[in-house]
Amino acid sequence: MGARLLKISVVYFVIGVLLGMYMSMSQMFTQIGVHAHINLLGWVSLALAGLIYHLFPQAAESRLGVWHFWLHNIGLPVMMIGLFFFMQGHKAMEAAIIIGSIVTIIGIILFAVNVWRNVR
Repeated sequence: MGARLLKISVVYFVIGVLLGMYMSMSQMFTQIGVHAHINLLGWVSLALAGLIYHLFPQAAESRLGVWHFWLHNIGLPVMMIGLFFFMQGHKAMEAAIIIGSIVTIIGIILFAVNVWRNVR
């Protein structure tokens, strides 16, 4: 589980850097929220979770770890795609932001509970 999260986090890192480079080159910074969330909730958070799961395999193998993995990795792309289009004027994408955010937050809460229960 730890290695999978680290690999996924690197994908978010590349996406975040490319989006930042695009915004810089085009001088259009409307996607700064997407850029920040991809880097923090994708690259940094998932990399740290991957390291924790690598160091504490009992947390990675728990049901909480599995649920965290899937909820975080389903909710975050839904939220980011929704936010990307919302920031371009597609206000109907607000529902995707809300749903993706809730799913991601639940995953993060499960991660926190998992750390408290299984990291010793």
